[in-house]
Amino acid sequence: MLTFGVRAHDMDKVPFAELIQDIHKREVECIQLALKKSITEFNVSNEALTPGLAAYMKNILNNNHVNIAVLGCYLNLATPDKIQLEKNIETYKANIRFAKYLGCGMVGTETGALNTKYEFSPENHSDKALEIFIHNLRDIVTYAEKLGVIIGIEPVVTHIVSTVERAKAVLDTIDSPNLQIIFDPVNLISVDNYKVQEQMMVDAFDLIGQEISVIHMKDFLIEGNEKKKAPIGKGMFKLEKLLSLLKEHKPYIQILMEDIEPSYINEARDYIMDVFHNIREKS
Repeated sequence: MLTFGVRAHDMDKVPFAELIQDIHKREVECIQLALKKSITEFNVSNEALTPGLAAYMKNILNNNHVNIAVLGCYLNLATPDKIQLEKNIETYKANIRFAKYLGCGMVGTETGALNTKYEFSPENHSDKALEIFIHNLRDIVTYAEKLGVIIGIEPVVTHIVSTVERAKAVLDTIDSPNLQIIFDPVNLISVDNYKVQEQMMVDAFDLIGQEISVIHMKDFLIEGNEKKKAPIGKGMFKLEKLLSLLKEHKPYIQILMEDIEPSYINEARDYIMDVFHNIREKS
């Protein structure tokens, strides 16, 4: 009842056909594909995203039984630079069209910062920042509706949509079936709330569970007053709680393992499956 994937740009940098073949050999079923991070041997700027390029890529994907869970387009939708904002919005729209050609149902984005460097500041968590993000996102969601593509927003504790409650506010305000959630619980964990991470996950499924469509999975450690990355199963993330929620509510949801070394994919997947099967045996 679990479907595993990886981010394509976490894999070795090789031509696209070799990349997808390698992913297939590792028994990975889906990917998150950020075009400019993953593909170097041909042009993937907006002008290049044609039906012909999509057909070429789809043929490789289909031959290797790999699908694109998320077409990643992680650009700042709250930058105060108006010229850059216009370019970012055009790139989102180009990716939405390309997702339609590819047969990929979702274009994914994080939720930005109220500065040009796309970095944390307390202002990101203001009502003003949320209003700006919603205003700019609404145009993109409307465009996605016309093409039947989903926009998936990924809440992150340092970005504008920094909590489950702010994600709920965005969903309620835009009120579109084409706006859904990429849920990465570790991205919502900080040094302040890691001890109550299980309740945060329960709250997420209570508040925005209907709209959770894809899972990002990784792990973390708290060292002193700092949150650090850790391989899946080697940190402090309460994986059993997430898997129990998925088992109950989201069978076969696509789980994208993030920040993972290619050599660790099989071990991580086996660990996740062991935890999942233990939950099933208890039920």
